[in-house]
Amino acid sequence: MKSLFEGIAFLFEEVAFIPYNFFRELELTQWGVANIFNWLFMLIGMVAFIYWMKQLKKFNANNEEDTSVVSHSFLAEDKQ
Repeated sequence: MKSLFEGIAFLFEEVAFIPYNFFRELELTQWGVANIFNWLFMLIGMVAFIYWMKQLKKFNANNEEDTSVVSHSFLAEDKQ
């Protein structure tokens, strides 16, 4: 059983983290290049957020949202 856990530890420490070790060493000399994935994920997040806001604006302009349902009666007037 001990060898199973040692095998799992070897898999993650020596094999799965090879890219992370590379970027950790690269960070000491080139910070921007080492964080390229962070910048990429932030760019994808911004594009998705802008797309989402444009879709919400489009649906709001067409009055397609059902605003008659509220979670609590004290948050809005009864629109029935």
